[in-house]
Amino acid sequence: MNSIDAAITTRRALSPLILGCLASTWLIWGSTYLAIRFALAGFPPFFLMASRFLCAGSLLLAWRVTRGAPMPTLREWRNAALIGTLMLGGGMGGTAYAEQTIASGLVVAFIAVTPLMLVAINFAFRVYPKRSELIAVIVGFAGVLMLTRGSGIHASPTGLFAVAFASSCWSLGSILSQRGFKLAPGATGFASEMLCGGLVLLAVSILGGESWRWPEISGAWLAWGYLVIFGSLIAFNAYMLLLARTSTSLAASYSLVNPMVALILGVSLGSETVTAWEWLSAGVVMLGVVLLFIGRRR
Repeated sequence: MNSIDAAITTRRALSPLILGCLASTWLIWGSTYLAIRFALAGFPPFFLMASRFLCAGSLLLAWRVTRGAPMPTLREWRNAALIGTLMLGGGMGGTAYAEQTIASGLVVAFIAVTPLMLVAINFAFRVYPKRSELIAVIVGFAGVLMLTRGSGIHASPTGLFAVAFASSCWSLGSILSQRGFKLAPGATGFASEMLCGGLVLLAVSILGGESWRWPEISGAWLAWGYLVIFGSLIAFNAYMLLLARTSTSLAASYSLVNPMVALILGVSLGSETVTAWEWLSAGVVMLGVVLLFIGRRR
């Protein structure tokens, strides 16, 4: 890359739109995990996620169509089905399921390993890590191993499997969205992904025998509305835009901020208990992620 190309790339990376998207994924997403926990007081996990994404996807697609945007092609719908199944069906569905038995802050601390999983999954595409990236992966996964030995996660093997499955699906979907499985342009593509992911989650809810009930708890409705508007229409679209216009590592930089936001909110507003060992473990995970980003900047 010559100096002109590098300068153009830098300007694009630091544009107000990109900075706004980064702020959305860093701060809003950090708070949505506690919102999921509050919503679970009235919704079963997969029905919660299905209704969230179906509502947000329908609103977004209707808005795009009324503004003259074309509908996705069959190929784009196919890609949306694949990416939506992985990122929303597996990723967000697994996250909501895990939060039934694991504190929201600990779930996010585990999910913080996502950028390191992206490095590992890229092996399959013959993208091999540098030595600094390999060191970061080792440190980060050591932190995750420590985290699984803490009382908050160790006491729930099912929750541990769910959050590990969610992280893997989210990472794989993020990579595939940049490697030949392109969505429709702009917000239309994001809407199609949410609709496809929502339908997959609805199918899982049916097969799992969840009871479809509308909660009487007002707090659950407020949390659901927050997830639809802020978590889906704003933050999720911001993440997908970052994937489309920046590198995977920059798009995944939310994992540097989300764990601390989620842990602080979980302890202060959600009355969650986080032990000193779990704080230390989350810190080791974060150290691995920081080392990864420092190495890539160099």
